[in-house]
Amino acid sequence: MSEEILINVTPRETRVGVVENGMLQEVHVERASKRGYVGNIYKGRVQRVMPGMQAAFVEIGLDRAAFLHASDIVRPALPEGAEGNGHGNGHTPPISELVHEGQEVVVQVVKDPIGSKGARLSAHLSIPSRYLVLLPYAHTMGISARIEDEDERTRLREVMGSLIGENPLGYIVRTNAEGQSAESLAFDVTYLGKVWRVVQENIAKSRVGERVYEELSLPLRGLRDMLTDDIEKVRVDSRETFEKVVKFVHKFMPSLDDRVEHYDGERPIFDLYSVEDEIQHALKKEVPLKSGGYLVVDQTEAMTTIDVNTGAYLGTRNLEETVYRTNLEAAQAAARQLRLRNLGGIIIIDFIDMVDEEHKRQVLRMLAKGLARDHAKTTVYPMSSLGLVEMTRKRTTESLERQLCEPCPACSGRGTLKTAETVTYEIFREITRAVRQFNAEKLLVMASPTVVGRILEEESAAVAELEEFISKSIRFQAEEHYSQEQFDVVLL
Repeated sequence: MSEEILINVTPRETRVGVVENGMLQEVHVERASKRGYVGNIYKGRVQRVMPGMQAAFVEIGLDRAAFLHASDIVRPALPEGAEGNGHGNGHTPPISELVHEGQEVVVQVVKDPIGSKGARLSAHLSIPSRYLVLLPYAHTMGISARIEDEDERTRLREVMGSLIGENPLGYIVRTNAEGQSAESLAFDVTYLGKVWRVVQENIAKSRVGERVYEELSLPLRGLRDMLTDDIEKVRVDSRETFEKVVKFVHKFMPSLDDRVEHYDGERPIFDLYSVEDEIQHALKKEVPLKSGGYLVVDQTEAMTTIDVNTGAYLGTRNLEETVYRTNLEAAQAAARQLRLRNLGGIIIIDFIDMVDEEHKRQVLRMLAKGLARDHAKTTVYPMSSLGLVEMTRKRTTESLERQLCEPCPACSGRGTLKTAETVTYEIFREITRAVRQFNAEKLLVMASPTVVGRILEEESAAVAELEEFISKSIRFQAEEHYSQEQFDVVLL
């Protein structure tokens, strides 16, 4: 499989795209005005303790107070995706026993503010490097569950044991560490030790609301987490960022030095592999399938739904076979869309009903295969009798749509507009209401050209009846800047 990472930098925005076999699979955006907070560590102060929610609101210097749950203060066990020899008893004490109002706490952002929700915090600090994650308060050592080879797990455990000895800090060995030398792991242990000492110094001298550790910028963070032997090339279109990337790669991944290149082509870097077009397509609800079917992706506050439709596909005379082929393609496409759109939380995929149990199993296998390369943690549940697949995908930042778009001002995010006919009858009711309340010789109605055009053409008889009923004349004026739902009734 051919993989590339493209890094596009402009003064106010940085974008990182991951391309596999010529197709965009992931895109990450960071804007100078809205840089994310995930991974940052702050000195905070508990504002309010909520015993009923087992949580506290903490002031960390952001626009909204952040949310800290009791389970994120007491460590019941190791983090997701790891195993080790250190486990708590799983019992979470009442929040009022853990923190009190006015208390200073050192916390890390684990979820950015999303919608109306403040940031989600954890008191279990973690600082990642290329191959390890430092857990300064955990006093344990774990290995990523994605490293499945037992011999390799044993080797890594022994290497780490010799490196950390009686070191009181905890570590998680990341998936990237598989096959890495003792020297590479030793470098990371030393690096993380230095970082933690700086963080401790910052904690000692900082005031409440100040940041004591900042996560890497998007290009460096992306390379730390995604640059592996599978990546053939990293292309950067900014000379300044290219130099930073080269230094970072040389320091942490010297064996991959030759993969990084400065892109100075005439075509914009995101025009390669039609990345710019793919981003635009990822903002649309419909996703066409090669077979003629299509997906409909709906993102709501509670969950994301993906509906599978056969469309014009009539591939075989056998309906079950047609449905099966469409669902197979849809499973692959849905997995890609989740990564591309950065959709998280609860996701429900509504496949077309299948009768054959083996077909259902194959569709689920195809979905799992598509999700295997996803960096975010996903959990897929069995298909229901209605053909629904429930799944979750870990969300730490806003989806691509929420980062790049805002609710439509005309429909306030409903996705629909009232018809011109509906607005016409609202205007007629408003006229009747107005003349009962106020005295006026005549009335002026200002509305969108579409609505005014409809009233004058199709509702002229109704207007004549209304004028006779209220004994007043009504004049209509088209306003270009009015949306279809907007109108004003003015008494003259």
